[in-house]
Amino acid sequence: MNNFYIAMGANLPSGGSLPKDTLNAAINDFRQQNMTIAAISAFYSTPCFPPGAGPDYVNAAVHLKSDLTSKDMLAHLHEIEAKHGRERLERWGMRTLDLDLVACGDSVLPDLATYEHWRTLPQDTQRQAAPSDLILPHPRLQDRAFVLVPLRDIAADWRHPVLHLTVTEMCNALAPEALAEIVVLES
Repeated sequence: MNNFYIAMGANLPSGGSLPKDTLNAAINDFRQQNMTIAAISAFYSTPCFPPGAGPDYVNAAVHLKSDLTSKDMLAHLHEIEAKHGRERLERWGMRTLDLDLVACGDSVLPDLATYEHWRTLPQDTQRQAAPSDLILPHPRLQDRAFVLVPLRDIAADWRHPVLHLTVTEMCNALAPEALAEIVVLES
């Protein structure tokens, strides 16, 4: 059984549903696909990334358990995104649903050298370049409060297999102002 950590986000309505409702619908889709939901984070309001690219997001994280491979899980996530109106028109653009496979246990995919290439890619290149293969863990996981804060709710002690830091330690390394921008939404 694989442990998958999924970052969820939405900042556009989908078929008349608000972003928070879309995240809840995606969670229901996980259940219908026989994936075991081990944990769900709180929902958070987070500033759009990159700044100025659209309305604020609703973000969350989910810990799923499944016998799927990482590539098969990614394919299922893309199917769920498409079901909720996701169109891949612009890298880091606005979206009705974003489901990012950020980690699978202690897997480093496709290999350490490729992972390091994408992790150390200059900021100006990141917006234009996208890997053709699945890279795990997500190469910028450690830099993104909108991923780490929800992930801390469900996997505070998960240890990054390359950086050897827990989610809590990665959160603590972020700038206080970045953490302050992540606000829990009321149920």
